This record gives sequence, C-alpha cells and structure tokens, in this order.
Amino acid sequence: MSEITPAGASVARGRYAIVLRIGALLALLGVPLATNDYLQYVVNLILIYCLVAVGFNIVLGYIGQLAFANAAFFGIGAYTVGILMEHLAVPFWIALAAAGVVGTIVGALVGLPALRLKGYYLAIMTLVFGELMRWSYIHADKITKGSSGLPIPTANAFGFTLGTDTRKYYACLAITLFMLWTTRNLVRSRIGRAWVAIRENELAAASLGFSPALYKIAAFAWSGAVVGIAGAMFALVLGRIAPESFNLSQLLLHFTIVMIGGLGSIAGSVVGAVILTSAPELLRNFPGLEEIFFSILLIAVLLFMPRGIGGLLMTRMAGMRERLFRE
Repeated sequence: MSEITPAGASVARGRYAIVLRIGALLALLGVPLATNDYLQYVVNLILIYCLVAVGFNIVLGYIGQLAFANAAFFGIGAYTVGILMEHLAVPFWIALAAAGVVGTIVGALVGLPALRLKGYYLAIMTLVFGELMRWSYIHADKITKGSSGLPIPTANAFGFTLGTDTRKYYACLAITLFMLWTTRNLVRSRIGRAWVAIRENELAAASLGFSPALYKIAAFAWSGAVVGIAGAMFALVLGRIAPESFNLSQLLLHFTIVMIGGLGSIAGSVVGAVILTSAPELLRNFPGLEEIFFSILLIAVLLFMPRGIGGLLMTRMAGMRERLFRE
C-alpha cells in the first residue's frame, strides 16, 4: 500500500470527522424512533446534565477554582423560567434567554469573591450561597410556591406546543448542541487559553498579559449562563420544580459527573453525563447497587484514569485515527 502524504492524511481526517459528525447527528435525530416515553424522558435528562457538567467544568477544570455554586445556578435558571412563564405568561424561548442572562449575572457576582478567596474558603462560601438560594425557594412561597413546587405551563415554540417528551427532546437537543458548540469554540479561543494559563500559574499568566481577575469573572459568568440554561431545560422537561431538586445531593451528582468524565474536557463532561444519568435507571431494580457502582467507579477513575473516562476515550480514539491514516 502506498504511503499517504501528510496533506492527504489531513484531508482524510477532515472527511472522516465530517462523516462521523453527520452520522452522530442523524443518530441523535432518530433517538425518538427507538425509545418509549420513559426512555425518552431519561434521554432528555442526559442532554440537560451534559450542559450542567460542561458549565461546572468551566470553573473546576478550565479555570481551576474550587467553587460549588453549580446547584445554585441550576436552580436559578429553572426558577427564572418557571416564574416568568407561570406568573407573567412569558413565552418559553424568551424565558430561556432570560435564564441565560440571569445565570450570567449571578455567575459574575459569585465570581467576585474568587478574586480574594481560594481553595476551601471559596468552596465553603459557594456552598453557603447554594443553600441560601434553596432557602429562598422555600420561603418565597408567594412566587415560588414553596416546598409544594412551582408548576411550569406547557411551552410553545415557533407555533409548536412542547407538550410531549419527544418534542421536548428536539428542543433540548437543539439547545444543547448549540451551547456545546459555543463552549467548544470558546475554550479553543484566546479566552480558553487564558483560563488554562491562569489555572496552571496565575502569576505567569499575568506576566503574559492575561488579567486573572477579568478571566475568572468571565469563567464564572459563562458557567452561570450554561448551567442556567440547563436549569431552564430541566424545568421544561419536569413540568414542575421544587427546592429539593437543587440541594446538596444535586451538587454531589454534578461534581461526580465532572470527576468521572474528566476535568477540563467537554467530551468528558458529555461522557460523564451519559454514564451517571443512565446508570441509575439501569440499576433501579437492584437496591443499594447504585451507590456501590458510583463509589467503585469514582475510586477507579481517581486511581487509574486521572483524566477521567472522557480523557481515556479521547486518547484511544486519537491513537486509532493515527493508525488508520498512517498508511
């Protein structure tokens, strides 16, 4: 077999990537054809937690800040949509955009203490913020309906009623793909390179002309936007939101998804969301096995896969592509 030139290999890789992306998109569009109502609901949750993990990974993995306000961002996005749609009859797409804007603003405000606090101090402060928000959901019962939960009206989008899990799936799929594409471009831009530089060595990054304060706030703001939009999708899919949906257990799930998927990896966040969202459904008939599975998986990842399952898969796939196009 004749040897392929580097230029030819590059063109072949590009075509191979395009074919894979088209195939993946067609597979995603066809998911409702192979699922029942319950499985469709689980798939919708997977899409939501993909964004939750990506947003959390921006703060934990890319900028390297030990901050745990993710459940707060999640709840803020959900309640923003719920309040606007239930009390003000705002259309879903406008409420969705508002959830992203509010998440951005709150994320930037939460990022301000990160300029002075680090490590465990920042972790404790952000944990307290999340619990304060949950307390607010419970006691602002005239707006949030308190512990009984806030009902979400049926959403309409471009003349279509999002009343079934299948229609909600296509709406969530479009939102998720757009946010993943935007975040991917962002982390590959100068902003993403600045985040990584600050994570590795803040003083060295400052000497290169990056402003640590500005880029830290930008990271928190984008994290708030992404997770806030995920919260809006969560409200759409569930149809009712309650304060217990945004407690410490929810935060622990977010953290586990990111750690198992891989820090500083968008693909890892997606892999972690798929595994951690689908596994409870597969183990539902085996009481106690779910906790054991998660514990063993987390220990195995920390010991043997420091880059997470996503990092391992990306390494293996890169090796396969090299072997495929070497000759």
